[in-house]
Amino acid sequence: MTDLRKKFRSGETFAEFLARPKKFPEFWEGVYKRATVPEDILSRALMLTSQWHFLVLSEDWCGDSINTLPLIARLVDQAPMIDMRIIGRDANSDVMDDHLTNGGRSIPVIILLDSDFVERGWWGPRPAQLQRWVVDTGLALSKEERYRQVRTWYARDHGRAVLTELLEMIERNAQNPMEV
Repeated sequence: MTDLRKKFRSGETFAEFLARPKKFPEFWEGVYKRATVPEDILSRALMLTSQWHFLVLSEDWCGDSINTLPLIARLVDQAPMIDMRIIGRDANSDVMDDHLTNGGRSIPVIILLDSDFVERGWWGPRPAQLQRWVVDTGLALSKEERYRQVRTWYARDHGRAVLTELLEMIERNAQNPMEV
């Protein structure tokens, strides 16, 4: 069984990730500079009374990661009961293989760990509404057009969907701590 506490502790903070050389640094830095957490989401996050950890599987070339992780990092920056570490998908196949999307290694995958580093759920690779569109409509488009529309969706959403879905996952688990 994978030691998720050890994986988490071996991961990079978002600041460490952002500081190292990577593909598309201008996109990562640009999204992070513009990212803000809506007040209603932040106020919910500030009401959390126990510690939660996001263990993120990602790679620096991933467009969905570029559009989501900087927003999550902004939430983590402001909500003391949530922290995040990033590990590489390709270097952590043991974790990735337990979190496949329709049999694929889609990223990012955000694994919710409780204060004891027990997995309580996972999210990924996109907000539910966008994922439905990709599967139902987007896959029929050319890769270039699909990615253009995905980027447009993220720009219009401003991170609200991903932050809401992650916070709802935490809140469900905080209310039902014995369910796994």
